[in-house]
Amino acid sequence: MFDSRLDATAHYSQPWRIHQIAKDFRLLDVWALPTPGGPDDFPQLVRQIATFDPEQTSLVVRGLFAIRWTIGWVFGLDRPQTGLGTRVETLSDRLPAELANPPSGFESHKFTPLYATDEECALEIANQTVHGVMHIGWVREQGGGYRGQMAILVKPNGPLGVAYLTAIAPFRHLIVYPLMMRDIGRAWHQSGAGTAS
Repeated sequence: MFDSRLDATAHYSQPWRIHQIAKDFRLLDVWALPTPGGPDDFPQLVRQIATFDPEQTSLVVRGLFAIRWTIGWVFGLDRPQTGLGTRVETLSDRLPAELANPPSGFESHKFTPLYATDEECALEIANQTVHGVMHIGWVREQGGGYRGQMAILVKPNGPLGVAYLTAIAPFRHLIVYPLMMRDIGRAWHQSGAGTAS
């Protein structure tokens, strides 16, 4: 199973646009993605992320997501009035003009796309517990190749948000993300991405 959590410096050392756009968010996690490739393969990774559904991966991950959505339904965590443009302002209001056109293809995604460049893509989500950002970047490695990198940034919604993030941390670190990394890597290799680089 692919398990490659990275130090915060792996995110902050890169010249990402997200640093300025989400400067009041805290970095929750950074993961190396098992998606080796060349300098021009990032658009393929963005397309894969657009169609990737973690609920269609392993039985364990599907079960955990089912529990989460059930809890959300019971306690009203995911009601429309707790989301983007209602409880919190969308980060799209902070984007400079050159980033104002979000990438397409994310229509069925639970995250809302913010922007994409040649080397990074950002998506956001909000509910009663957090306002979150999933950031995907394309990182050059020491050997000359490239790979994807995922960072999760959050603004917890008060004590409820802090308690929620604390409660799910063991599941996120030990089960959900490692299994997701495995399936992302499997889909990347099955697509043939990066093999021509």
